[in-house]
Amino acid sequence: MMRSSRTAPCLSAFCLLLLAALAAPAQQLPPPSREPVDVPRIEGKVSVDGRLDEPAWQQALILDLPVETQPGDNIPASIRTEVRVFYGRDAIYFGLECFDPDPSAIRARFAERDQFESDDLINVNLDTFNDERRNYYFGCNPLGVQKDGLETTGGDQSWDAIWASAGRIHERGYTIEMAIPFSSLQFQRTAGPQVWGLDVSRWYPRSQRRRMGLVPIPRDDNCYQCQFMKIRGFAGIKPGRRIELVPTLTGIKTDGRDPMPNGGFSTISKDLDPGLTAKWGVTPNLTLNATANPDFSQVEADAQQLNVNQPFALYYQEKRPFFTEGADFFSTPFRAVYTRTLRDPRWGLKLTGKEGANTIGAYFVQDELTNLIFPGSQGSGAASLDQLSSGLVLRYKRDLGNRTTLGALFTNRGGEDYFNRVYGLDGAARFTRRDRLTFQFLGSSTAYPDAVALDNGQPLGTLSDRAFSVEFQHTGRNLQYYAGYDDVGPEFRADLGFMPRVDYRELEGGVSYGWRRNRGWWSQIRLGTSYERSEDRQGRFLFEMNSVNLTFQGAMQSYFYVYGYRMREDYLGRVYPEWAAETLLQFRPIAAMQLTLYGNLGDAVDYENARPAWQVQANPALTLNLGRRLAFELDHNYKRMNVGGRELFTANITQAKLIYHINLRLFLRTIGQYVDYRYNAANYTFPVDPVYRRFFTQLLFSYQLNPRTVLFLGYSDNALGTQDYRLTRSDRTIFMKVSYSWQI
Repeated sequence: MMRSSRTAPCLSAFCLLLLAALAAPAQQLPPPSREPVDVPRIEGKVSVDGRLDEPAWQQALILDLPVETQPGDNIPASIRTEVRVFYGRDAIYFGLECFDPDPSAIRARFAERDQFESDDLINVNLDTFNDERRNYYFGCNPLGVQKDGLETTGGDQSWDAIWASAGRIHERGYTIEMAIPFSSLQFQRTAGPQVWGLDVSRWYPRSQRRRMGLVPIPRDDNCYQCQFMKIRGFAGIKPGRRIELVPTLTGIKTDGRDPMPNGGFSTISKDLDPGLTAKWGVTPNLTLNATANPDFSQVEADAQQLNVNQPFALYYQEKRPFFTEGADFFSTPFRAVYTRTLRDPRWGLKLTGKEGANTIGAYFVQDELTNLIFPGSQGSGAASLDQLSSGLVLRYKRDLGNRTTLGALFTNRGGEDYFNRVYGLDGAARFTRRDRLTFQFLGSSTAYPDAVALDNGQPLGTLSDRAFSVEFQHTGRNLQYYAGYDDVGPEFRADLGFMPRVDYRELEGGVSYGWRRNRGWWSQIRLGTSYERSEDRQGRFLFEMNSVNLTFQGAMQSYFYVYGYRMREDYLGRVYPEWAAETLLQFRPIAAMQLTLYGNLGDAVDYENARPAWQVQANPALTLNLGRRLAFELDHNYKRMNVGGRELFTANITQAKLIYHINLRLFLRTIGQYVDYRYNAANYTFPVDPVYRRFFTQLLFSYQLNPRTVLFLGYSDNALGTQDYRLTRSDRTIFMKVSYSWQI
């Protein structure tokens, strides 16, 4: 129990809230909305070219999108969309006629896969297991550029499938044609007809971004998939052998300057590595992936993050294909699985899928380098062990009816004189259409090599501890509230996850109320407040925060958010009172331009010197589409911190990206990142270099026939600068990757 008496009323209220949720009558869950609609099976050749002129399209099931669900509250759609659906032996087909009163206003551009949120868009959502928990989505803009992913509680936009699409803009609007192979889907293993869930949406971005849908989406229901239309058919469909082989050849050569800044360049590394990734559909809904000597490199640099005065490790998004596929299977309330921890794997195996009510996920990877995070209550450290380690993750979930899911997780990472094991249970339950409870309990056991433990301030011997999380959410039409509690022990470690903070008990909760309009210059306003308090496991105060916030959405696709808070924070035995505010403004003054501005102003803590401070941060960003083929992005991050009325540091990070698309499959991209940190050495309590500068550039040529048949050619370099010398190129790299997806 938390020792502070001030938290007792909050804990009591939280318990009463959970008891009320548990007592809620189950009959409040909505019944199935409608009888299944039959989708015809039609055998006939269809050319995916954006023209619905084959005879099969005249025999297809015809639907429309009758309702506007955003920002309108399930009102009649203002534009007409016609959807045609049928399936054949190997695929399901969708043809969409998207009528537009002003085709010249259609927003469409050539873009990288999954990177066109500002365009007109069609999404097809398929719940192939009809379990109302998870769905595939397949999207196209009017030029046929693809996006796809998995929609769950956590979401997985990184999932990629091989499917065909085409788009065509014409005098009536635009036409989209899709062919989604059954080999790209997992589905039920039944001999007779199957029932799937279906929703189709059309996003119509003009002054406001409107969504037209196949079915109404109630504001006060926390289950999106429960609203899907039911479609019936697919008897006897098979995914084929579902064998895919992807041989890969990667070449990289890096030269470095030694010594800096006047030394010459010499070769640091030069590698030409073949690799192989294989995929086998063991059953219609179980997939086995294997990879040997894999290419786990990524061809886009991570966006630079401010790492000055940051006590905890920074999180980076996973982009490597072997790990991104099926990533949603491994998501839990705690971030207990984080594949960026695995730095340089030799080989790996992965099994994912769903059999009936059972979802399973597993992978095993051998890693050449062992990266470690040493977490704490007020900061984290890191180290890398130059030793081979193995990582194993096992995940299981069981659906109990249409309301509850229970899961289990086990991870194991081991090397020479080192191991970390995590095990636990989690679950989610929908008590009513508005109320949802999630929880997770984890235990861990860890041992580091003695030398590593001593060097990084870790206890010797075996470390064992636990972590617990519970959260309740109420999603009403206007009123929303939540309450949550986390308890993580000081010796808890999740070395295959991302949990840089341990040794705390934290209680939080919040409530908000919103207003919506179907038409007008604003569409939504929401006002809310929240409370959060944390103590370590010994009962010592860590922080307490009270906040109020306001959000606004309206014309010019505008979004405005302001957040003000008062916080008390303990750091190294001293309590710092803080008043601060942050804000975010995003809008599109014209169709081709998006402007974003984030700002933060107020009191802060100088963690490096353990003193009160004041800071200002500004992050403006610009996205500009110059016609259908050229796009420009500019992002700047500025932060200044003062201590005692004098500057402590000023940090600037600028990133610019220019992309030119030759066609749907070919593009050229250049990225430039500039980092400039200036430190006032006289205001530090320890020696510090006053200047650090870095300039990174990357040029990439990309050809992508599909997500796994690709050719990349690129060049990148780094330049460094200090108080002693100006920016000087420190290294340069040329790289090449070619892979081919061979499907059997």
